[in-house]
Amino acid sequence: MSLRGFHVTVASTALAAALATTPAYAQEANQAAAAETTSGGLADIVVTATRRESDLQRTAIAVSAVDQQLIQQSSPRDIGDLAVFVPNFSAATITGFNAASFSIRGVGQNSIIVYFEPPVAVLVDDFVMPSVQTQLLDTFDISQVEVLRGPQGTLFGKNTTGGAVTVRTKRPELGVIGAEARGQFGSFGTAILQGAVNVPIGDTLAFRGVIGHEGSDGYYRNGACYGPVGAFAPSKFAGRTGCGDGGKLGGKDVWNGRAKLLWEPSDSFDALLQYEILRDRSDSIPTVNETPDSPAFLFDTLGVGAPNPANSDPVKNAGITNRSDALIKMGQGQIVNVDGIYLNMNYDAGFGTFTSVTGYRDQRSRLPNTYTGQAPVAADGEVLSLFDANRSDDRETFQQEIRFASDFDGPFNFVGGGFYQHDKTSFCVAQVLGFLDLTGGPLPFGPWNQNPYILCNAQKAKSTAAFVEGTYDITPELKLTVGGRYTWENKTWYGRQQVFIAQLNGGFDPTISIDDAIDANVFDFPAGVIKIKDKADEPTWRISLSYQATQDTFLYATYSRGFKAGGFNDQIGGFHPFVNADGSDDNAAFADAATATKPEKADSFEAGVKTELFDRRLRFNLTGFYVEYSDLQKQIVVPITVGGQPNQVTRFFNAAKATVKGIEAELTAVPIDGLTLRGVLGYQDGKYDEYVTPIPAGYDLASAPLDRCPEWQWTIDATYAVPIGDYKLVFNGNANYVDRNLFTQSITSPDENTYLNARTLLNASITLAEAEDRYYVRAVGRNLTDERYRTASQVVGGLWANSQYGQPRYYGVELGLKFSQ
Repeated sequence: MSLRGFHVTVASTALAAALATTPAYAQEANQAAAAETTSGGLADIVVTATRRESDLQRTAIAVSAVDQQLIQQSSPRDIGDLAVFVPNFSAATITGFNAASFSIRGVGQNSIIVYFEPPVAVLVDDFVMPSVQTQLLDTFDISQVEVLRGPQGTLFGKNTTGGAVTVRTKRPELGVIGAEARGQFGSFGTAILQGAVNVPIGDTLAFRGVIGHEGSDGYYRNGACYGPVGAFAPSKFAGRTGCGDGGKLGGKDVWNGRAKLLWEPSDSFDALLQYEILRDRSDSIPTVNETPDSPAFLFDTLGVGAPNPANSDPVKNAGITNRSDALIKMGQGQIVNVDGIYLNMNYDAGFGTFTSVTGYRDQRSRLPNTYTGQAPVAADGEVLSLFDANRSDDRETFQQEIRFASDFDGPFNFVGGGFYQHDKTSFCVAQVLGFLDLTGGPLPFGPWNQNPYILCNAQKAKSTAAFVEGTYDITPELKLTVGGRYTWENKTWYGRQQVFIAQLNGGFDPTISIDDAIDANVFDFPAGVIKIKDKADEPTWRISLSYQATQDTFLYATYSRGFKAGGFNDQIGGFHPFVNADGSDDNAAFADAATATKPEKADSFEAGVKTELFDRRLRFNLTGFYVEYSDLQKQIVVPITVGGQPNQVTRFFNAAKATVKGIEAELTAVPIDGLTLRGVLGYQDGKYDEYVTPIPAGYDLASAPLDRCPEWQWTIDATYAVPIGDYKLVFNGNANYVDRNLFTQSITSPDENTYLNARTLLNASITLAEAEDRYYVRAVGRNLTDERYRTASQVVGGLWANSQYGQPRYYGVELGLKFSQ
């Protein structure tokens, strides 16, 4: 399959206005170097947003594309950095984890809950990525990223109430011997080495192998201060004060690779077999304690809040215990192992193309963390784990999709098919809750700080769907598209209440050792385990009318319905008071609390215009949208008291209805040869129409803004390429702004809500490259004004608040080369 591409060099200055973007340009890896602009203007952008190749400017969907040329020039750390080139697409991280928090048009994910399916789907070569923990993909092997905004309930369908991010990796090339290599060295001890080789095997086979490693020392420092520790602390902690040792935190150590074998025995058939591997041994993610100076927060009352100076650098105030005993194993850092095998096949039957996508992915994660960002130390050297935890999950996902895209001569064509996904997840979290030693006496068998509390559950989920979407040409210029999808979701959840190690077999058995609990799952100790089933059958649809008003102007209007399946909560059973008067568990109440949420639905109305002007030297696209969300699945952190001790529990409810409306503008211009200007503007006005939970709130929850819904976002980007004999000098610079937006919402007071602060980031690069890009050297600068901004933040009901911060000013040098013959 070949795609026409667009090859454009990019470099820096700034546009004076914040209107515009850059969708970028779909292309196969083997055509990237040869792509040309048309008569000095802009080339076609080919996308697959309708599950067939189409010109972006004649596709009746709000979609932006970023190709490998723009990816290379912008030197992103991962696909989250590409959000700057897409309107109303916001990328952050989940508090305490290097996991994706993507948001589009007012809905997104800000929780690590393993059974919570994000409303923004990520697909890699048509395989749906099930876990946010590994969605922040490395970009070296990517040929194009397409971001589809709004519900994609027909052709993509899997929980896409917000949108979908589709990633195309580079394909092997027949008959070509080639290699690519790239290295970047920069601030914070960063060293990134990546390489790829392409080897033909006869006339019909080709192999592409890709490997990369990213390492760094981390940009956080262990500087969190504490104290004096509260009066109720055991004597060895009471009155202790201190700060961290200033050591480096948050370093990276990630290996990833892909092995690909392409078979094209004829022009009508191709098969691509891939093996994916990822091994992540990075440091545990450090966190910055931002507990307010308020009696409403227990950690402030206990003297372990945030006594760091108000104007001090937050990235120098991070804290971590590095605790390795009590099942935490933080000294080993995080462990993420991924192995996947995928087979994509296409057969062109003349009257249409049959496509099969088959994949299996195994992911195993061990994610220890100090959630509070504080680590008081006793006189004898024992670290007080106020709240340390190690989240462990094993996940196996199988997917099969079969579809047919017709290629009829008449006015009607369609895409139809079926989708199946089977996902099995086992989850356990071991928690050390040392803060409870500060509020009362120890447990009967020792301090809380020395006894992990274990919560385990598991889920088996199946998703099946049938879909069809057809387009009828009413006239050559006027087209009507109608599509529908029916989805069946079935889930079974297994779980028990949180227990100490001695309670794993029911009752109390002190002979169960800590070694018995290492890597144990809910099925290894079945005592007290309950089983709950949930299912949902939902239709979704899309209706679109498009009109090619002139050769350069395309108009469209679309109504679509999307849904996101209900989900279970991996935290239910933790500290919840489902206990009878005699001390036994009330499993009926537990089962009621563990019930899955209902599906979440979105009804979207949008209209857009796509234009190309001035002999294709200016491309301007504008979209207006209005989305109604119902049965929104909201996460609520609820303060509770258990046995006289303050605590909290995370609950999920279908709590809200919301409306989001806005505009999205994208512009790319080539005013003179060698100069490319692009910009993005996104505006969204989101508000709750209703927000009611079964748990009484301390204020009107609907008065808060929607989480992960910044009102304004914009990017201005400029590139200027200057030929110098057999070389070229390329200057690139951009500015990106994202408005303040809510991250987590408190149920008790709006004063406890946490926000990602507004920020403007300036980035630039200067590249000296051989004229055909066979080798280059690039100087890279990110966050040039050294701004401090949150990438994640949470409040834990009545206990503490903590945040992560973005990378400070970064300088790096990148070297690259490629050859083919």
